[in-house]
Amino acid sequence: MKLTHLLLSSALLLGATDALAQGGISPQMMERLKASYEGNAMDKALRNALGGTDINTLALNRENMKGMDTHFTYEVKSKGITDQQSSGRCWLFTGLNVLRAQAMKEHNLSQLEFSQAYNFFFDQLEKANLFLQGVIDTRQLPMSDKTVEWLFRNPLSDGGQFTGISDNIGKYGVVPKEVMPETYSTNNTRVIAQLLSTKLREQGLRLRELPKNAKPAEVELRKEEMLKVIYRMLTLAFGEPVEKFTWTRKDADGKIVSTKEYTPMSFYKEFLGNDLTGNYVMLMNDPTREYYKLYSIDYDRHVYDGRDWTYINLPVEEIKKMGIESLKNDVMMYFSCDVGKFLNSKRGLLDINNFDYESLMGTDFPMNKEQRVKTFASGSSHAMTMMAVDLDAEGKPTKWMVENSWGAESGYKGHLIMTDEWFNEYMFRLVVEKRFVPADILKILEQKPTRLPAWDPMFADEE
Repeated sequence: MKLTHLLLSSALLLGATDALAQGGISPQMMERLKASYEGNAMDKALRNALGGTDINTLALNRENMKGMDTHFTYEVKSKGITDQQSSGRCWLFTGLNVLRAQAMKEHNLSQLEFSQAYNFFFDQLEKANLFLQGVIDTRQLPMSDKTVEWLFRNPLSDGGQFTGISDNIGKYGVVPKEVMPETYSTNNTRVIAQLLSTKLREQGLRLRELPKNAKPAEVELRKEEMLKVIYRMLTLAFGEPVEKFTWTRKDADGKIVSTKEYTPMSFYKEFLGNDLTGNYVMLMNDPTREYYKLYSIDYDRHVYDGRDWTYINLPVEEIKKMGIESLKNDVMMYFSCDVGKFLNSKRGLLDINNFDYESLMGTDFPMNKEQRVKTFASGSSHAMTMMAVDLDAEGKPTKWMVENSWGAESGYKGHLIMTDEWFNEYMFRLVVEKRFVPADILKILEQKPTRLPAWDPMFADEE
């Protein structure tokens, strides 16, 4: 009996081994693969070209290079192009650009740019606290726990999203850029981000090593001592955040209106003062999830005691209606998309017809938006300021324009123009004021949100 079982087990093992072997590339399959490549004159020419040329240069669709139409039915005038340089702070530049346009219009200012360095300082400090407190909250769980693993993989980043703007400004206010200008490390975040992340991981391990029965007050004290180290590192790299400053206000003609002393919060209240937390609605187009539902993402926030990203998932056509209404009323919006897809950076044009990869490679790429999201082929990667739309005779959008934060020499005079067809495929998020949202859509905010995990692939930081 035992011999029979042994023989049967051996047979099953051999069968499994054969199955595994059949799943590999056998010599016979390799021969067939080689034979499938024709290697004709056209293939040779393509191989020679691809060997020394950028694929996008060869795939550039020359038939789509006609003059670019830059007229828009509704356009909120840009207030000056900003440059995030070598940093992932698009979300911060976008949010501050939206608010800058509002402040300049409402207060008839000749010029104004908010300090990105000031708010970025507190963003990094708050994210450090978010990580350390997250470690404290989960320190009884094993390192293999999914949430613990996610925390240590993502202790801090310079990317983000709109709730990071609203929570940050609501807590710390804003200051003019000249009061706290950029530094090398705010413009070039790679090294300081690595140092901060390394330090935070080490601190996180030390928090986990505290006795399980340590009193909450003792744990909080340890965390505070760790944050003092982070605060010092940030001050050395970014400068010390200003607490009071004097600022001269000039009207649109450049005439001095007043010179006053401000705090960051009093400056915010005088020149903005709007409710960034309650006055805006985050809209999402994620075809992998049910529409007309409210969702939130765990740990997708910048401040521990702030709000997780909470959004209404809608068909893209519904989102367009609210975007158009906002632009009709001369109001810019926070917008994010998968900016790297079909981008002709020289022209500043996002168009699915920019490149003909199918003809170049001899195969098609037929996945739709839902399939791309499911397979990690597409997702929101970059935030910009939505500022213009062009409508046809029937009131349907044909193209859109955003103010970017890659400098005035980038794209079309610092902007990107996108076709409506591209918008359908690669836009993901739009943040609009509640006054432009229909009552039936606002009612969705009353739902209990479906909670998604922090590691959901759709919710990587926008950079």
